[in-house]
Amino acid sequence: MSKILIRGAKVLGGAPQDVLIDGETIAEVGTGLSADGAQVVEADGKVLLPGLVDLHTHLREPGREDSETVLTGTRAAASGGYTAVFAMANTFPVADTAGVVEQVWRLGQEHGYCDVRPIGAVTVGLEGKKLAELGAMHESAAGVTVFSDDGKCVDDAVIMRRALEYVKAFGGVVAQHAQEPRLTEGAQMNEGVVSAELGLGGWPAVAEESIIARDVLLADHVGSRVHICHLSTAGSVEIVRWAKSRGIQVTAEVTPHHLLLTDELVRTYNPVYKVNPPLRTERDVLALRGALADGTIDIVATDHAPHPHEDKDCEWAAAAMGMVGLETALSVVQETMVDTGLLDWAGVADRMSSKPAQIGQATGHGRPVSAGEPANLTLVDTEYRGQVDPAGFASRSRNTPYEGRELPGRVTHTWLRGKATLVDGKLT
Repeated sequence: MSKILIRGAKVLGGAPQDVLIDGETIAEVGTGLSADGAQVVEADGKVLLPGLVDLHTHLREPGREDSETVLTGTRAAASGGYTAVFAMANTFPVADTAGVVEQVWRLGQEHGYCDVRPIGAVTVGLEGKKLAELGAMHESAAGVTVFSDDGKCVDDAVIMRRALEYVKAFGGVVAQHAQEPRLTEGAQMNEGVVSAELGLGGWPAVAEESIIARDVLLADHVGSRVHICHLSTAGSVEIVRWAKSRGIQVTAEVTPHHLLLTDELVRTYNPVYKVNPPLRTERDVLALRGALADGTIDIVATDHAPHPHEDKDCEWAAAAMGMVGLETALSVVQETMVDTGLLDWAGVADRMSSKPAQIGQATGHGRPVSAGEPANLTLVDTEYRGQVDPAGFASRSRNTPYEGRELPGRVTHTWLRGKATLVDGKLT
C-alpha cells in the first residue's frame, strides 16, 4: 500500500496524533484521520520522531568488509531509527577521490535501508601532508560537503588552514578529529587517577583541547566552518562555548558512550571499553551532558566503529579502538538525557536529526513531522526496558560496551521516504 496511517503517536513526545503517509510524503497530521485505503500502524502512545541522522559512522566498505559493509551498516542504522548516515573516509582505499566516494554513495543507493552520505578525506591517504581532491569529491555524484581525516588528526596547522579555505568556497565543513599526536604517543586510556593506578599510558585532555583551540581560531581567521568530532572533555566544552560566544562558526558532537561511560570501566581491562577518544571522568561526562542540553554541543553522533571479534578479543594494548553504536544510540540518549530531565523528545529530535542534517546538508532529512515533508520517520517505544543482546544486532560486528546492560527505549518502526525499513522491530 502507498498509504500508511500511524495512529495515536506522540509526535516529538507531545499529545497523541495521527500521521498519514502517502507515498514518500507526510500527507496530514491530526486527530481522527481516516484510515480508508491505508495500512494502519497502531502507535499506542509511542513517540514519533523525524528519522535520525548520524554525522559520524564507519561503514568500513571498501576494504574492511570483515568488520562492516554498507549493507550491514545501513541495516544497523535502520534498526536504530536512522534514515541517513555520513560514512567516514578511513576505508581501504581511503575515500580521498571522487571515485571512492561515489562507490560508497552508490552502494547506499542500491541497498535502500538509509541514505548514505560519504565524508571525504581532508588529506591524501589520511597522511596529513597534501590536500585530497576536495572539489572533485564535492562535484561528484556523491555531492560531498563534509571532510574529515577521522581516526587521525589534521595536526599540520597550514594544511588545516588550507582545507578550511578550500571548503568555504562551496559551503563545506571540515570535521576535525582533535588529537595532538605527540601528546598521545603510547596512550592507552584517559590520563588521570585510573591510568596512574593501572600503569597504562595516559591520554591527556589537553591533547584534544589544544587542537580545538587552534582550529576554532583558524576557522575564525578564514571565516569558515569547523566541526569538532566526538568532543570528550569538560575543557573542550569551555573552548567551544567561548568560540560560539565570539560568533565563530564551530559545531560539535558528542557520542552516546561519552555521555554514559567513564574511565573507571577500564579497571576491568575489557577491550570493549577501549575507544578513541578514551572514556573520560565522571566530571567530564556531566559537563558533556550539560553542554548537549544547553546547545554548546550541537549534536549526538555515534562514531559507530565496528571491529571483528579477533581485533577486540585480545589483550588491552593490542586491541583496536572503537565501539558499535547505531543500534543503541537512542536508548543511551534516553537514559542520560531524557530520563534525567535534561532534554525532552523535541530536544532529542533537534540533536539527533535536525541539527546533524543541517550541518551535513542532508536534504530531506531532519525535517518537521508535518504535512508536505518527506516521510523519514522513526517510532520509539519509550516505555520499554531490556538488556542489550548483541547477538540480535544487524551490524556485522558485536563490539558493544552495553552487552547485558539494561537500557530504556526500543525503535519499533523506521520509514525512509514512506518505505518501511523496520516494522515491529524487524528489518524488512
